[in-house]
Amino acid sequence: MDKLRKYISVKDEDQFYHQGAVELLVFNFLLILTILTIWLFKNHRFRFLHETGGAMVYGLVMGLIIRYATKPSDFESGTVYECEKLKFGPSTLLINITNQVYEYQYKREISHHNVNSHQGNAILQKMTFDPSIFFNILLPPIIFHAGYSLKKRHFFRNLGSILTYAFLGTAISCIVIGLIMYGFVKAMVHIGQLKGWEFHFTDCLFFGSLMSATDPVTVLAIFHELHVDTDLYTLLFGESVLNDAVAIVLTYSISIYSPKENPNAFDAAAFFQSVGNFLGIFAGSFAMGSSYAVVTALLTKFTKLCEFPMLETGLFFLLSWSTFLSAEAAGLTGIVAVLFCGVTQAHYTYNNLSPDSKMRTKQLFEFMNFLAENVIFCYMGLALFTFQNHIFNTLFIFGAFVAVFIARACNIYPLSFILNLGRKQKIPRNFQHMMMFSGLRGAIAFALAIRDTESQPKQMMFTTTLLVVFFTVWVFGGGTTPMLTWLQIRVGVDPDEDLKAEAALQRASNLDKNTTKAESAWLFRIWYGFDHKYLKPILTHAGPPLTTTLPGWCGPVARLLTSPSAYSDRLKDEDADCIVHNDELSASHEAPAHAAALARDTGSPQPPRGEDVHEGDLGLGSYKVQLEHAPAQPQLNSSA
Repeated sequence: MDKLRKYISVKDEDQFYHQGAVELLVFNFLLILTILTIWLFKNHRFRFLHETGGAMVYGLVMGLIIRYATKPSDFESGTVYECEKLKFGPSTLLINITNQVYEYQYKREISHHNVNSHQGNAILQKMTFDPSIFFNILLPPIIFHAGYSLKKRHFFRNLGSILTYAFLGTAISCIVIGLIMYGFVKAMVHIGQLKGWEFHFTDCLFFGSLMSATDPVTVLAIFHELHVDTDLYTLLFGESVLNDAVAIVLTYSISIYSPKENPNAFDAAAFFQSVGNFLGIFAGSFAMGSSYAVVTALLTKFTKLCEFPMLETGLFFLLSWSTFLSAEAAGLTGIVAVLFCGVTQAHYTYNNLSPDSKMRTKQLFEFMNFLAENVIFCYMGLALFTFQNHIFNTLFIFGAFVAVFIARACNIYPLSFILNLGRKQKIPRNFQHMMMFSGLRGAIAFALAIRDTESQPKQMMFTTTLLVVFFTVWVFGGGTTPMLTWLQIRVGVDPDEDLKAEAALQRASNLDKNTTKAESAWLFRIWYGFDHKYLKPILTHAGPPLTTTLPGWCGPVARLLTSPSAYSDRLKDEDADCIVHNDELSASHEAPAHAAALARDTGSPQPPRGEDVHEGDLGLGSYKVQLEHAPAQPQLNSSA
């Protein structure tokens, strides 16, 4: 009998590992099918179903097969045994069964209503991911790639509008969705579908915060392929990147909001505590991400790692990943930290990398982003059938769709109207309609919803989120191309030629931007003046020598920190973005040939000659920038 028990135990262990291999094989085949489908779509220029929508379809089919074509492999699994002697849940449990000791480890707490007939189906259990996999493995490369591939030139031209949509717009969406859903919850309580104590106002706000995370990956991919108007692409991309970070921190802040008495009553102390947590976590995560990027920039500048591209790429990757892990270990938000790490790495560290490392890092994170994104969308399709505790409530689902559309409208149209009061280049009405249409939900909303599915309200939220993601990706993603045609939005736009045409139009109309108040560009002047004079020379090989920008008594330190190439290299495009001295707001440009020679950018195309790179918007108005050379660089013209 002992030998038989040992044989059965070994057999069960082998079966466990085989099931793990089956799980990986399923996702492997789903990704292969997705890649072949992408090739087919691109080959035939089929844009009515994006690759992410296709991945979801394959996931749905596979989930349907797994759900109804597999049986519970162990009829004893899922059975609840009473253990009255234990007063708490130990992390490790040793059980003696007929003189054979088995070791079990704590996985999670399960409510009584979550124990169901599928609990013994090992395949279904295997195909249900641990939520930590999304936040620790799949989301970081997606978010880092968004920051690392950011087109800084166009991003900063619309910085004010992007920040407004990302911060104020996300807060508006959260509140509007929360209020509307609270009305639907009250109606559900009234007709007996819910009990009053099951769903509180804070739960509605929590749902509003996770549903405020837009993820227009489908629309942006089509925009990129069709070369849609650059400003529209930048507004939508910039909003989605920062919006993800804001929504994640906002969701956490709402989850820890706990009024002392009535959960549905407003508690000022708890509210301000949540606001403080939001600001503290966001600022701390920003500082963590930027700090790691600065360390990477210094290491790549002051060492000769560029002679060993493989080591340089490895260090870059590991330090970027450490950003996420350090933020999580410190109780901050790793997703926010890794986003700003990516932006800072692109702005500073990228300039120090060798040509091989530049290519490798870009391709590495682009590839990781592609795989992680498609795994998540495949799993969304699987989860509709493999998740074992769905709660489909028709009224709640209908309310969610209504709330999402109304909240998006309350976000885009009023904020666009306010922004247009201060923008010289207005956000046209067709852009606003397209932004309203492009408010898809995706990976972030799904990951936030699946993070906690223990209670029945959270299970209802997860099911509803999944359906909203399906609808927006398939319907809105598929309708992007017809909507662009209907709204008469320009496609086939070359960003360089577009900016050049803008500059020519402004010169032809003799617009006198020198009359703009200096206050309209104060944020721009302060940051870029400081960045060009101090940060760029310290962290990269570019910029004016620190010996010309720091006080004389800092001479030894300035000489130590300044790269030798800074004394001889011409201004890079990123250095010429803004060299602002004092409060000057005039414009002077080099000769066209020299301006073309200056145009070098790590992440974006070369600008046209005479381009006023940052003419546009900080949400504050228009301005013109003084492009001057730093002192002690007379050799610039001679080297041109």
